[in-house]
Amino acid sequence: MSRAVCLLFLACWLAAAAAKQQATIVQLNEDNWEQMLQGDWMIEFFAPWCPACKNLGPVWQELAQWQDDLDISVGHIDVTVDVGLSGRFMVTALPTIFHVHDGQFRQYRGARKLEDFVSFVEDAKWQEIEPIPGWKAPDSLQMSVVAHFYKLSMVLRTVHNHLMETYGLPIWGSYLIFALFTILVGALLGLLLVCVIDCIYPPKPSSRAADHRGESEPEDDDDDVIKDDRVGGASGSEAEEDEEGDEVEGEGASDEDGEEGEGSQASAPSSAQGSPRNVRRRKPPRAD
Repeated sequence: MSRAVCLLFLACWLAAAAAKQQATIVQLNEDNWEQMLQGDWMIEFFAPWCPACKNLGPVWQELAQWQDDLDISVGHIDVTVDVGLSGRFMVTALPTIFHVHDGQFRQYRGARKLEDFVSFVEDAKWQEIEPIPGWKAPDSLQMSVVAHFYKLSMVLRTVHNHLMETYGLPIWGSYLIFALFTILVGALLGLLLVCVIDCIYPPKPSSRAADHRGESEPEDDDDDVIKDDRVGGASGSEAEEDEEGDEVEGEGASDEDGEEGEGSQASAPSSAQGSPRNVRRRKPPRAD
C-alpha cells in the first residue's frame, strides 16, 4: 500500500515537472501584442545576435515555468522581426524588459537573475516604479505613428540593400536616388498642401480692391484741399477789389461835398472818412 502511494506521489511530481518543462514563452508580434494590455506580464525585447540576450535566454525560460505560481504571463518580442513594436516601445538597448499591469507599462532595470525576477513580481516591487506617462504609452496614437515610421525605415533599408546587391549600385548612387525621391515627394506634398489651403481659405478680391481704394482716398483729399485753397484765395481777392471800389467812391463823394461850400466842408471829412453806411468792412476769407 505504501509502495503504491509512493508511486502515485512520484507520478504527480513528474507530471508537475513535465508541465513546468512544457511551459513556453509567449511569442508576441504585431498581430497579438495587444493581449498584454490585460493582466500581468513580463516582456523581453531581444535580438538573436545580441550576446546579452543569449545569456538571459535560459533565465527567461525558467521564469516562464513560474507563470502559474506568480499568476503572470511571460513573453518576448524579436526586434529584428517586429521592428514596429520596438518603435512603439521606444527600445534603445537590448535586452529591454517591461512589466505590464492592466495596460500600465513599467520598465524593469534590476538584476537579471531568476530570484530577482520572482521577487520583483511576488513582492509587488513594480509598484515602486513610476509607470510610463500616457503620451509615451505604447497603445497611444502618437506611438502608433512612431511605429509606422520604424516600419517605413525598414522598408527603405530593404530597398537600399536590394539596389546594392541586385543592381550593384554604389552606396552614393543609392543615397542619390533616395534624395531625389525625397525632394520629389516633398514638392508634391507641398503643392497638395497649397491647393488644400486655397480650397479652404480662398482669396478675397473684394478686400484687395478695398485696400487699393483706401490708398487712393488720401490723394482725393489733397485735391479737395488744393481746390478749397484756390476758392478761398479767389474770394479774398474779390473782397479786396470790393474794398478798393468802396474807397474810390468815398473819395469821389468827398470831392463833391468840397465844392458845395466851406460850411459843408466841416461835415465832409466825417462823411469822407467813411460812414458806417458807405464804408464796408473787410471780409475775412471764407473757410470751409
